[in-house]
Amino acid sequence: MRSDGAAALIRRVIDIRPGEGRALAWSWLYVFALFLAYYVLRPIRDELGVAGGVRNLPWLFTGTLVAMLAVNPLFAAAVRRWPREQFIAVSYRFFMVNLLVFMGLLALATPEQHVWIGRAFFIWVSVFNLFVVSVFWSFIVDVFDGGQGKRLFGFLAAGATLGGLAGSALTSGFVEHVGQTWLLLASILLLEVAVFATRRLSRLSDAFRQPVQGDDPHRAVGGGIFAGLTHTFRSPYLFGIAVFILLYSITSTVLYFQQAQIAEANFADRAARTAFFADIDFWVNVFTLAIQLFLTGRVMGWLGVALTLCILPLVSIAGFAALASMPTVAVFVAVQVGRRVSNFALARPTREVLFTSVPREDRYKAKNFIDTVVYRGGDQVGSWAYAGLLAVGLTLTGIAWIAVPVSALWLGLSYWLGRRQEQAERREAVASPAE
Repeated sequence: MRSDGAAALIRRVIDIRPGEGRALAWSWLYVFALFLAYYVLRPIRDELGVAGGVRNLPWLFTGTLVAMLAVNPLFAAAVRRWPREQFIAVSYRFFMVNLLVFMGLLALATPEQHVWIGRAFFIWVSVFNLFVVSVFWSFIVDVFDGGQGKRLFGFLAAGATLGGLAGSALTSGFVEHVGQTWLLLASILLLEVAVFATRRLSRLSDAFRQPVQGDDPHRAVGGGIFAGLTHTFRSPYLFGIAVFILLYSITSTVLYFQQAQIAEANFADRAARTAFFADIDFWVNVFTLAIQLFLTGRVMGWLGVALTLCILPLVSIAGFAALASMPTVAVFVAVQVGRRVSNFALARPTREVLFTSVPREDRYKAKNFIDTVVYRGGDQVGSWAYAGLLAVGLTLTGIAWIAVPVSALWLGLSYWLGRRQEQAERREAVASPAE
């Protein structure tokens, strides 16, 4: 009776259909472990970035972009050579070895060395974050189709949020007792849990979803190592997604720099800064989780992909206009929280639905290129633009006014992308009875 009651409760929260339960459960464990690992690392990264000086953050973003450009062809080569289960395991275990190295370096470094190791760790986590999350969603859109994505991706995003909540709470509660180094070990173990979940999900997907257009998910994707880049620029649809990510990244980076300045001005102690960053993440995730569990799937069903995708740019327009009118700390925090909640609860799961209508090679290569290189390219543009605007004398008010028309452009693009995906889904629905 208890299992029947739990199943009924789950069906009230999400629109799950027969045959989807086990695949959804392993997908949820996968994303939960992944985000728990990342959110243990995130406040440590932010604290080490601030410890190296806020004025040096643009250079760290530059280093991140260079590292991402180096890693992307290596990942494309792995996708070309190995089946998805194998290249995901190899990629994640490579990052696990990296964490072991950082554990040793942070434990043995002198205070002077610690600054430089911290900068390297900031770059590494920034690459790690986008890379492993992009791989997760590439795998998921290879398992679930567009219709399932609209119903189920919000629930998976809730798994990411719960992982973020647990990771933020773990770091905030234990960093003063065990230190940063031992928290890295927890992230290593959690990445291995993600690898295990990948194996189980890969086996389930054989019966869960038939290969699309003759693709065999257990064979290597093939193609060229630069296919992600070339396909992105050749396809108006993929290029539009890339510009969407670029605009989101630029505006997010501007707000991130403001957050870093507030932390540097108000917290002198390193542990206090780490806990401050973790607490912000915690409360963002609390609000996000409520929307993901009860509203995300329903909103996509009510509004469709196009209008749901427009919510984040609309929030950005209103937020930057509010900052320009009342540039206070309280307004800034409200804007930051509103944008992050809108992104995690609505824009991110909706954005992933866009990739369900592209060929399998593009789900891994073009998506990874967009999610990593293009995203960090936006960081680069945003960080140096922010520094340049400050150098010419603009204040938070002036920068916020510039961001308003940028967000309006982003709004128009969001609607166009959503309409393209909806049209592609309708074409697939019409064609499927004839198959």
